[in-house]
Amino acid sequence: MEKIVVLDFGGQYSHLIAKRARYLGYYSEIALPSISKNDPKMKDVAGVVLSGGPSSVYDKDIPEFNSDILNLDVPILGLCYGHQLLSKEYRGVVRRAAVGEFGVVELTNVAESPLFDGVTFPTQVWTSNNDEVTELPPGFEIIGSTKNCRIAAIQNLEKKRFGIQFHAEVRDTLEGDKILGNFIKFCGMKKNWDTAKIKEIILEDIKRDAGDKKALLFLSGGVDSTVAFALLNAALGKDRVLGLHIDNGFMRMNESAAIDERYKKFGFTNYIIEDASEEFLKAVKNITDPQEKRKRVGETYINVRNRVVDRLKLPFDDWLLAQGTLYPDIIESGGTKHSKTIKTHHNRVDGIQKLIDAGLVIEPLKDLYKDEVRAVGRALGLSEELVGRHPFPGPGLSINVLCSDGVIKEVELYEKTNKFLKELNIASISKEIKDIYAIPIKSVGVHGDIRTYAYPAALDMGEFYKKAIDWDEIEKISFFITNKVKEVNRTILKIYEKQGLSLIEGYCDKKRLDMTRIADEIVLSALKKYGWYNKIFQHLTINLPYATKRDNCSVVLRPVVSEDVMTAKFARLDQKLLSAIVDELRKIDFIDAVYYDATNKPPATFGWE
Repeated sequence: MEKIVVLDFGGQYSHLIAKRARYLGYYSEIALPSISKNDPKMKDVAGVVLSGGPSSVYDKDIPEFNSDILNLDVPILGLCYGHQLLSKEYRGVVRRAAVGEFGVVELTNVAESPLFDGVTFPTQVWTSNNDEVTELPPGFEIIGSTKNCRIAAIQNLEKKRFGIQFHAEVRDTLEGDKILGNFIKFCGMKKNWDTAKIKEIILEDIKRDAGDKKALLFLSGGVDSTVAFALLNAALGKDRVLGLHIDNGFMRMNESAAIDERYKKFGFTNYIIEDASEEFLKAVKNITDPQEKRKRVGETYINVRNRVVDRLKLPFDDWLLAQGTLYPDIIESGGTKHSKTIKTHHNRVDGIQKLIDAGLVIEPLKDLYKDEVRAVGRALGLSEELVGRHPFPGPGLSINVLCSDGVIKEVELYEKTNKFLKELNIASISKEIKDIYAIPIKSVGVHGDIRTYAYPAALDMGEFYKKAIDWDEIEKISFFITNKVKEVNRTILKIYEKQGLSLIEGYCDKKRLDMTRIADEIVLSALKKYGWYNKIFQHLTINLPYATKRDNCSVVLRPVVSEDVMTAKFARLDQKLLSAIVDELRKIDFIDAVYYDATNKPPATFGWE
């Protein structure tokens, strides 16, 4: 079968390229960049795509690339790192960019190209890079530029080579599908793939991978584990599948009871609920490092699973561990050959990785993204109540409760960040900004496929939420700050603050989890009441140890819209809805401040940990 082969240099979106090709109706596969052009996987290749990646082409330890691939007589397209590598291999020059580009930018057309057939210019594209091509390879021409990147798109039609600095595979590149489709059309490939085949392929894979074994599935109650549960039941039968829902103490208000009710309503019967809240709370006691917290949560899942297996006398060798792991979880955990760790997901800690290496784990959704999972769930007949829920990962609220021993880490960096923010000519961007400052607790982000851990910038724009909100202006300001100040990966808007806030000692304990549950329930109830719950992808209520006293906290509202989790935009909530949420939160005595996270992904991640 003809195919498009994507060479994976470890970029956050490598599999998304293959996914987009399949969505467009063309079969595609992922391969290592070191692959031989004579490898069986390269048989019937119609075109090759070089993915993005976290490396710089001038680094010493870059992914091994078999440059003999360039001798193939098929079209080749380089994206981001792939664009830079293609340019370097053909004797162009790549250097550190004077101004890195992260997020949405405008691409203008410089010359005609089959890559841009039907594209309306200027067009919005999405980029994430610190490097750029500064000198064209001989025989190539520039076909597109952005404000800060002159050589943003190139071609050599004689050699059938193309390079683009932006990511055509993400939805924020508005005409990305058209660009990728044009490339595949240039490859002369005919449509040969139907996404409806995904479900059947997964069912066959489950039967093959499980053999005669049974499957014990970690069942969080979220979309991913629910769809995995339905797939396993369909492939193996209910007698060979057992769902294990663990109440880890990190659930939303009354969440475990609600999950039980939903499953019974749908007809699921082969699952049990285990209350292990005390065990999980003990595991994360006094832990402040987010990576360590995630690892402890993941290891505790394994301990609870082993205890349940022993109690139920399930023969260990007869049972596989099943998980609803998605491909983004693997990428962000550094689970592909060249990818960097953004954050360690609970389903990729050492204990689980050992089981994976031993062939004792089955993950039906590991090659899929969230939107594909929902589509498969609907194809299986799952109710909208089950597949339309906001994502809620296994660690639950534990990763929404940020922790601190009360001491600012890296004081010099914090002061330096504050200094840079104060020196910004922010008034030239907006007269609405009264102040800008750093919050003294770090959050996780991603820049150029690499994990960042930085202090967020807070903006005082007065009571902006009490009038018509200019979200375009706010997004512009947020983009300006995170591009100008490399020490910042997140911009938040101050909604209100009490006097005398400071970093306090606070950990992930039952008291702070209950505080988070109360605030979270207020927000989710308002989203449903005002008809906004299904308009956004997810809302995270973040609890910060930034308050007037030990028993209080600050709350960050983090609503996001996304299709595939790999990229996202902060949600632009309706002014009436936001005002209603703020009015209710103001009534809560322990909440000393409320902020609104107005940062896209990247440079921020969905959550703060």
